[in-house]
Amino acid sequence: MIVVAVLSGLFGSLIGSFLNVVIYRVPLRKSIVAPPSACPHCDHRITAWENIPVISWLALRGKCSSCHAPISIRYPLVEAGTAIFFAVVALVFGPAIFAAETATGAASAALALVAFLVFAGVSVALAAIDLDTSTLPNRIVLPALVTGIVLLATSTALIGDWGQLARAGIGMGGLFVVYYLLAVLSGGMGFGDVKLAAVVGLHLAWLGWPQLAVGALAAFVLGGIFGMVLIALRRAGRRSAIPFGPWILAGAWVGVFAGAPLGAWYLSFTGLV
Repeated sequence: MIVVAVLSGLFGSLIGSFLNVVIYRVPLRKSIVAPPSACPHCDHRITAWENIPVISWLALRGKCSSCHAPISIRYPLVEAGTAIFFAVVALVFGPAIFAAETATGAASAALALVAFLVFAGVSVALAAIDLDTSTLPNRIVLPALVTGIVLLATSTALIGDWGQLARAGIGMGGLFVVYYLLAVLSGGMGFGDVKLAAVVGLHLAWLGWPQLAVGALAAFVLGGIFGMVLIALRRAGRRSAIPFGPWILAGAWVGVFAGAPLGAWYLSFTGLV
């Protein structure tokens, strides 16, 4: 599994490099395919050796090789962060592939791994864009929802676990409705958050009810803590608009990685089991 995690991490660094393009261009409604990447200050086209994740930024000392304008540290952070993210996801979902007793079971587990790797990449891009622009673009959210449905439904169909598929559908629709009502009643939540909630509900409920419950609750806990810290530091007021997308996603991954044990602990602590 270590080899799989390392390879996933290396692949993640490449995806992170691409996500930097997505994060910059999608809010500007530019193509993420063409033209090739270039320095925004002098239009110097980025060469292959200048586009090696993390290494190129370090070699160039964070500056354009042509005009020497500074290159934001966020570029290598996104690349390194995505690499680590992918490696961790591979460590969590990869073992099921090797533990499967049949080729069909292994294929099902492999599709689940791909689904959550895609979700990880989408999470990085959407969190950064929401922090920058307070928007969650449909160009990313809607394809993420469709891709998640296709991959997870196919994974489930291979092993015939229709209960799991039904649970995923209920989670997707249920969390969408909850966020829709919050958006309508409170007026302080955007409909990008509502659509993102469907993506999160799909992935968490596919894993299980504890993951969905923990992930949904963690978003509000983390967002609330962040808001209180900003208020305490006088960086925001009680009526300040704070992007909630990053916390929806952070909560989702708390649910993915720790939802099952946290859910079991809560039920044990309250004496419900």
